[in-house]
Amino acid sequence: MLLIEPDELHARLSEPSLAIFDVRWSLADPPKGRRDFLAGHIPGAQFVDVDTDLVAAQGPGRHPLPDPAAFHKRMHELGLRDGDEAVVYDDSGGAIAARLWWMLDDLGFPRVRLLDGGIPPWAAESGEASHPARPGTLTLAAAWTRTIDRARLIPRLGTVTLTDARAPERYRGDIEPIDPVAGHIPTAVNLPLAGNLGPDGRFLPPDALRARFGRLGDEVVVACGSGINACHNALAMCLAGLPAPLLYPGSYSDWSRAGMPIATGDLPGSPPH
Repeated sequence: MLLIEPDELHARLSEPSLAIFDVRWSLADPPKGRRDFLAGHIPGAQFVDVDTDLVAAQGPGRHPLPDPAAFHKRMHELGLRDGDEAVVYDDSGGAIAARLWWMLDDLGFPRVRLLDGGIPPWAAESGEASHPARPGTLTLAAAWTRTIDRARLIPRLGTVTLTDARAPERYRGDIEPIDPVAGHIPTAVNLPLAGNLGPDGRFLPPDALRARFGRLGDEVVVACGSGINACHNALAMCLAGLPAPLLYPGSYSDWSRAGMPIATGDLPGSPPH
């Protein structure tokens, strides 16, 4: 199971093998996630800082993946151990926490679930959580396995199905608040992450997600602005029982900053020549 419901989590909070991670973050105000965590979080949760724990200082795009060894070390510091069940959550329908889900899953951690619907009303513990000083090791793979970079993606555009998880207005190029050029990568299909959720902010049933993603074919690459929100679409595909896609970590930020051709409007556009 890839999701956990609030009621189940609440009933299991006392289990010592439950490792809970708060991944709240805001593009407009990055420190807000930690402030909100200090004001109130799920009891026992550890705060995971997107900008320092889930992102490398340098690399392609705005939020490059960190070195797996550095990520491994940090998660061990935060108390994750072999045999644990990791639970990740945020306050934005999983849009941010899915990044941590994807990273742990890609490196082979066997039990990681996203809290469906995000932080619940009863999450009232405040202050900085201490890192559990438990014995044990953490085993993760030494390299990312389901990724594709710009150089390998370019010749495959038009063959693989590239998806873009950003909001329609950014995909079309109507607005662009952060990257240098407005628009999208040619051939990308717009599948905003909000379409994975129902009115209650929880993931749609597997059959509905299968109807949304099943038409894309067997070779799918997920992208967004900088490789964070794209993980939400990757999780949705796994919930639908579809093959796990590749992640383009640099996404549109890497593509646009490299001066590559840009498409605008509602249509995906043709592969660049």
